Amino acid sequence: QLQLVESGGGLVQAGGSLRLSCAASGRAFETYAMGWFRQVPDKDREFVAGIMWRGGNTRYADSVKGRFTISKDNAKSAAYLQMSSLKPEDTAVYYCAAGSYSDDDDDYYYWGQGTQVTVSS
Repeated sequence: QLQLVESGGGLVQAGGSLRLSCAASGRAFETYAMGWFRQVPDKDREFVAGIMWRGGNTRYADSVKGRFTISKDNAKSAAYLQMSSLKPEDTAVYYCAAGSYSDDDDDYYYWGQGTQVTVSS
């Protein structure tokens, strides 16, 4: 069992940056790939970024490639999403998840409660 808690969301102007954190507690965090997803009202949850269990390979949605960076620190049982050059269309609730290295939310087994990111124009 793994518990995930996101933090770092907030209100930022377009062009600004935010760093989201995902703190994990429980067993075997280091064995899981981590992913970040986002969701806006009345839309499906969208894959943002993923990283392999050992923190090597990463993958990104085309919409955030070059602007967002995912990282994982197994020693601290934490994952991060550094977001730069933010756009109003990045506004969403952001979720971290633990599971298999994938862009499909069905492949993730544990989820945080989400943190709101709002980008003003």
